[in-house]
Amino acid sequence: MNTAPIKIKQTIADTDLQKAIYTATGRLMAHRATSTDHLPEYQELRTAAHELKRHTIDNLDYYIEQFEQNVSAHGGKVVFCNDAAEVADFVLGLAKERQAHLIVKSKSMTTEEIDLNERLEHHELESVETDLGEYILQLAHQRPYHIVAPALHMTRYEVADLFTEKLGVENEVVIEKQTKIARGVLREKFLAADIGITGANFLIADSGAVVVVENEGNARLTTSAPKIHIAIAGIEKLIPRATDLVVFLKLLGRSATGQALTVYTSFLSGPRRGEEVDGPDEFYIVLLDGGRTKLLVDAEKRESLFCIRCGACLNHCPVYRKIGGHNYPWIYSGPIGKIITPQFHGVMEDPWLPFASSLCGACAEVCPVKIDIPKQLLQLRAEVSEGKKSGGTGSSERRGFHLYAWLMRHPGLFRLFGRLGAKMAPRPDGGGWIHRLPGFMNVGPLRSWMQERDLPPPAPKSFHDLWKERRK
Repeated sequence: MNTAPIKIKQTIADTDLQKAIYTATGRLMAHRATSTDHLPEYQELRTAAHELKRHTIDNLDYYIEQFEQNVSAHGGKVVFCNDAAEVADFVLGLAKERQAHLIVKSKSMTTEEIDLNERLEHHELESVETDLGEYILQLAHQRPYHIVAPALHMTRYEVADLFTEKLGVENEVVIEKQTKIARGVLREKFLAADIGITGANFLIADSGAVVVVENEGNARLTTSAPKIHIAIAGIEKLIPRATDLVVFLKLLGRSATGQALTVYTSFLSGPRRGEEVDGPDEFYIVLLDGGRTKLLVDAEKRESLFCIRCGACLNHCPVYRKIGGHNYPWIYSGPIGKIITPQFHGVMEDPWLPFASSLCGACAEVCPVKIDIPKQLLQLRAEVSEGKKSGGTGSSERRGFHLYAWLMRHPGLFRLFGRLGAKMAPRPDGGGWIHRLPGFMNVGPLRSWMQERDLPPPAPKSFHDLWKERRK
């Protein structure tokens, strides 16, 4: 049974949750607008980023080979994994071989994508998130609510109760003191950790460097305190040259949080060398396919691999801002989730997903790498419709559109039905919207249509009538 509609209605009815979502996304939108307004070359940078990602994805095999060669030259090792199971097997095998028991992790959507923490815990290997938002969610056994602000749906009072329950501390509602509590726990984890795992914002092919962008500093501790560092990244994170990074860094911080540049930008290119006093003894980069090569087949839809995970499309999406992150079927929510998830899992797995959009185009307008999300949504909708047709499932809504198309080809009947519909339709007091049709009209495709939509009241006169009067 698909429980999505029930959960969505619960989210919309929760006034506190609605306020939290709108406040957080509204603040991120405002910060982004301010920061991009102060960057005159912003649109030119978007175009440059789009072309750089297109070039890289079109020549991905070349840049993967170049990246591997440069990582090896600096003493690191690249590990190729097809899926989540292979990533977990590699990490578990390395931990067993090195007799490791504790892993610290920095924020990574890729490791969320493959449920790495759950896989490691299943084998009694402790894995601790060190980003504050991710750590809160790990204690609450929840997945991220947002790409950039994973715990935006939780209030400080909920966090206080959670810390009291899970950490055994006094109930503390002051945010700065909550941060201090988490820091005290996590510092001990950093000191005791055997392995540090990070994601990667970018992988630079011509130098073999891993670039990690953050605001808290936890990633730097994750990569330098433990003896082993493992970076896990999708193959689409590659960019050709270090000089290209300037383009993306100017866009990423502004699009994500409204910062000209995030607090920490780390370049990691191998294990500790010679006289260096910190850094890992072993350095591994796991390149994950995880279904990404399937996206390369379609020259247009592979654009979804351009995403740099800034979250701007979520903040500006009217649907995400109403239903929140947990009502999407996978860890990628919002507009980017609507185009990535169907391609990774199959369009018929959650066929409603590409339709959960107003097609207003706000996501495309703010995307820093100019992904044409509305166009891809339309393509996926067509695939869903074709899948339903070939599967023989039928659709009352589709039959309704076929009937409407037939009426459009018969102008006389179309005008007749229009007049009848206008006369029979309900007219709410005050001219409000129609939320429900009367019983004799609330059937078939109209009932399906009205379950998720409201209609404006019919106009007193049709366009044809007004046009006749104008001509007179």
